[in-house]
Amino acid sequence: MIQKSSGSGRRFLTNPAIYPCGSISPLTLLNSLIDLGGDICNYKSKFFSVNKRNARETFRQISNLLLFLQEIRDTESDLPDPIILSLSELHLSLQKIMYLLEDCTRDGTRAWMLMNSDRFAEQFRIVIRGLATGLDVFPLSTIELSNEAKDLVELIVRQARKAAFEPDPEDKEAMKDLMRILNHFEEGNAPDPNEIRRILDHLGIHKWSSCNKEVKFLYSEIGTEFCNGEKRTELELLSSLMGFMSYCRCVILDTIDFEGQHRNGQYNKSSSSEGFKGINVDDLKCPISLEVMSDPVTLSSGHTYDRCSILKWFRSGNATCPKTGEKLITTELVPNLVLKGMIQQYCAENGLPVVVSRGKNWDISRTAMAGSLAEEGAVKILAGFLINKIVNGSNEEMNKAAFEIRVLTKRSIFNRSCLIESGTVPLLLKLLLSEDSNIQENSIAALLNLSKHSKGKGDIVENEGLDLIVHVLRKGLKIEAQQHAAATLYYLASVEENRALIGENPEAIPGLVDLVKNENHCCKRNALVVISRLLVHPGNHWRVLASGVVPLLLNLLRDSEREDLFTESLAVLATLAEKIDGTVAILRRGGLKLLVEILNTSTSKTAKEHCVSMLLALCINGGLDVVARLVKNPSLMRSLYSQLSEGTSRASKKAGAIIKILHQFYENNSPSTSATPVLPQERFVHVW
Repeated sequence: MIQKSSGSGRRFLTNPAIYPCGSISPLTLLNSLIDLGGDICNYKSKFFSVNKRNARETFRQISNLLLFLQEIRDTESDLPDPIILSLSELHLSLQKIMYLLEDCTRDGTRAWMLMNSDRFAEQFRIVIRGLATGLDVFPLSTIELSNEAKDLVELIVRQARKAAFEPDPEDKEAMKDLMRILNHFEEGNAPDPNEIRRILDHLGIHKWSSCNKEVKFLYSEIGTEFCNGEKRTELELLSSLMGFMSYCRCVILDTIDFEGQHRNGQYNKSSSSEGFKGINVDDLKCPISLEVMSDPVTLSSGHTYDRCSILKWFRSGNATCPKTGEKLITTELVPNLVLKGMIQQYCAENGLPVVVSRGKNWDISRTAMAGSLAEEGAVKILAGFLINKIVNGSNEEMNKAAFEIRVLTKRSIFNRSCLIESGTVPLLLKLLLSEDSNIQENSIAALLNLSKHSKGKGDIVENEGLDLIVHVLRKGLKIEAQQHAAATLYYLASVEENRALIGENPEAIPGLVDLVKNENHCCKRNALVVISRLLVHPGNHWRVLASGVVPLLLNLLRDSEREDLFTESLAVLATLAEKIDGTVAILRRGGLKLLVEILNTSTSKTAKEHCVSMLLALCINGGLDVVARLVKNPSLMRSLYSQLSEGTSRASKKAGAIIKILHQFYENNSPSTSATPVLPQERFVHVW
């Protein structure tokens, strides 16, 4: 009757309760109600951080209701149909109670629940009154019940109407204490640690990992509320609480516990990527935008699109499925949560950024500022605390400080800005020379996050950080540190001057090429995207060629089973092929035949586009010998023509240019003008 939920399939404090089916039999509905009541009573063993008294009262009411329902089942085998109305109302109420208890016991939401204890108490009052409503319409006269059972019904109804569901006094006191601490943060003052510990004890938060769950939940709620410009007050409270919990995590909770997610002060990546071997990355892309979807939704036609793309399609006056052209019965969008989870996991395991779906009210300027004065004050005090630990702390304290900076700067632009302004970049750069592998890894990971900020890039370069990052790239104590170093170079290379500086370092490009040889696919990909970005600077072209990367990438194309490595390798080769020496290197290693094979067999639009781009460059730079070899391959013509209609706009243009070159070569070298041409003239003329 009701699906059990872990809380991951719905938003916090949402209530997807539904009425039972109208055609359900009374006995089936009664059994479902009893099962649901039993599930509710199982929550007695769970921890309630707030509203403990209201939860106890709810359990007492449900226990009494179960006694009543069980007597009905034991004494009546043939229930009358009029009972369905009452049982349906009760079933709806019990569903709501189940969802409410699920939220009350949900990990990571305790601080938010404390500040909303009034709202929770009101929810308890509403759902218990719903029980009374359901029992009010119960046809007691139609079934045989004991007087005790009838008295129990009256007791439940009376108590449900009389019960005063209010926040616990302890919750109110803890909320006042928390508000006082937030005021301290607003004034720029560090609060009393003992007072903070009392609040954490009240909430049952005693571990670093529990505190981190609170921060993650608050961050996700902030991301959602950014799309709603009317909830500024709620957004400010969320931000204040996130600043408070971040401060607690770093300052109050000394020991980092990992619970399978972290180890030795470092992030551990899941090894479940085997499950993605059979997935084509194009299946994760929106058919309209051709980008990896951030919020996939499914239409009534069964096809899935990114929400923002399909909404644009509808706003343009279209009421059809873009892929099939069929008229839609409804334009309702159904979230594809399974695909969304796969996309997030795929991006996480492949080092790809997960794009956040942003509504039209998203104000990007606010992401560079604190969401509240309390959050701003908390992070500034926290920055000073962490800097002190790096400068004066033990190795263990330095490692934790670097790790905390890494965590703080992972998503928040404000945190990055605040920590950069506090002077963390030069200190983290010095830690790169540490002989402690965890300190080095956490420091380079923190610098990676800070390099995404424009001032962070400048601070790294101004403090001679490029050489230190290249040092970690070549001689990092852990492969993870080398991987992070490559990713840091990627962000630094977004600045033209930095692309030249990185290329001029004699160890940089060889170090990246060595990472391409590594077995770790994240290392390979990070290195490839950096090389691709460095090639934007013309002076790096010969350096990349001299590193011997061409045969390495061609072998990767022959052997790699990963779509991302495949397309990144093609992207680098396509750029190298634009110059004659790059063309020569590719042709000498048998690249021409391989490219034709990939174009003929690949299912990736991106891979096909790179192949077409490279083939055009090889035709232009390689001369008649290359063109002559391509003309003899009839399968190539079919692939090129398919790109005219099915490829991207760039692939279509370049495919047309190749067709023109091949057609002209055939015309100029045909032994007889009456011979059947390889390319039908009318098709060629139609294209051009």
